[in-house]
Amino acid sequence: MACPWHHSNNGIRLRVHLQPRASQNRIVGIHGEALKIALTAPPVAGAANAALLRFLAKLLAIPQSSVSLLSGEKSREKQLLICTSNAERTIHTLRDVVQRVDKKISDG
Repeated sequence: MACPWHHSNNGIRLRVHLQPRASQNRIVGIHGEALKIALTAPPVAGAANAALLRFLAKLLAIPQSSVSLLSGEKSREKQLLICTSNAERTIHTLRDVVQRVDKKISDG
């Protein structure tokens, strides 16, 4: 399984597969080479993109201004840049969330 995040010169690049109009905001797990995130926001007028940035900032406990969309504005497949002074903590948080989701799925 490919890792959806990696270090870059500016922070952490994160590949996301976005599922808009979901029943709740949550991390679904790994989808191919991306982190699948379900959001209740609709994919109109940038609402889902804005909700995605807010959701990740809250999840990672960083300012929303530290999360930006690099590509995929009108696509489900997105690339984000997470600017943080503590990249290791951010990656640890992402890994922890994915492991909890994987455990929940395997526990059924």
